[in-house]
This record gives sequence, structure tokens and C-alpha cells, in this order.
Amino acid sequence: MRYYFLYQHNAALRQNGVSVMKKMNVKKFARTFLVLIAVFALACAFSSMAFAADGETAAAAPDNNMGIGMIAAALAVGVAGIGAGIAVGSGAPAAIGALTEDPKSFGKALIFVVLGEGIALYGMLIAILIITKF
Repeated sequence: MRYYFLYQHNAALRQNGVSVMKKMNVKKFARTFLVLIAVFALACAFSSMAFAADGETAAAAPDNNMGIGMIAAALAVGVAGIGAGIAVGSGAPAAIGALTEDPKSFGKALIFVVLGEGIALYGMLIAILIITKF
């Protein structure tokens, strides 16, 4: 009886095969992401306006470029890390499942997991190249 109630409750939360909670989480994530982008854009705009009033900022312009370069390096590592997490998160369980069915598929399974990890390494490499440029 208890499991039947959970099944009914779960079925009540579904619409067209997609959970209502999942839809709300995607909307919440999108709204939060847009707010963060707006706050970042406003912070960049106000910081550039605050420094534009000084006469000494013309000589300090490379420092602003260095700050943007550091933000770009951080974004390269962060986005690549998220991508690698998604790739390994879906590839590793599939590799484990393939290994349980056929142990001879170890090499093929390992390649797909390593490709996911390679994404993070490429992001780190790009960040190092950006940092050494400044």
C-alpha cells in the first residue's frame, strides 16, 4: 500500500513524461543564470565608468585588460570542468555497464572516459596560455 501511494504521487507530478519538479528546476536555473550575467555586466559597466573619470587610468588600461584575461582564464577552466563532469558523469556508468557485460571492452570503455577528462585538461591549457599572455 505504501509503495502504491508513492507511485501515485510520482505519477501525479509527471506531465507528458517529464517531471514537474525538473521543469521548475530548469526555469529556476535559467533565471538565476540570467541574473548572474546581468549582475556581472553591471559590475563591468560601473567599474569602467568609475575608472573613466580619472586621468591616470589611461596609463593603467593594461591592468583592466589583465583583469578581463584572468576572468577569461577562470571561465575557460570552469566551463571546461563542467563539461568534463557532464561527459564523465554519463560516460563512466556506461563504461562500467559495458565492462560488466564484456570484460574485453576495457580499452574502448577507457577511451570514452579519458576523452571526457581531456576536456578539462584542454580548458586548463587554454587558461595557462591566457595567463602567460598577460
